Amino acid sequence: MSQSPRILVFAGSARRGSFNKRLAKLATERIEAHGGRPTLIDLADYPMPLYDGDLEDAHGLPESALALREQLAEHQGLLIASPEYNGFITPLLKNTIDWLTRPHQGDSGLALFQGRLAAVVSASPGGLGGLRGLALIRQLLGNIGVTVLPDQLAVARAGDAFDDSGRLVQEGQREILDGICRRLVADLERLHG
Repeated sequence: MSQSPRILVFAGSARRGSFNKRLAKLATERIEAHGGRPTLIDLADYPMPLYDGDLEDAHGLPESALALREQLAEHQGLLIASPEYNGFITPLLKNTIDWLTRPHQGDSGLALFQGRLAAVVSASPGGLGGLRGLALIRQLLGNIGVTVLPDQLAVARAGDAFDDSGRLVQEGQREILDGICRRLVADLERLHG
């Protein structure tokens, strides 16, 4: 690429103390260390009502969805850190993607995602680290045309997984996250080079 790949990074949680926001922040640092240009956003800054076709017909896309569409259009890649709720994708993440994939002014929302490359990671207080939700995020992203890297990280017992400075305690987890971010940057450079 003539410029470093741009990667949009966010958590599938709006909670202020979210473990996944911590993980997204760490991923942002590692992406930058490997030559990518990450943009860390908080979905709490893009509030959207629950998707409803009648609401869309009456009012169009919410302003937050339009702003997030603009952000996404400027990035070649995604890194999503998301918890699972009852073994499933978070309602926030699903609703965000539902709004973003809606057509707008003749543009297909699906076209916005096609050709994008993504990595997914998770952190959860449970013993599986959000692993069940990662499989469903992969499926959802694949359904809308995003290629998802096979590498992933599920941080179990997240309440004990981060130190006081927000770093991952286990060296193995730090290495996996670093490898995911390195591969995401390298693959985007090859695809868009």
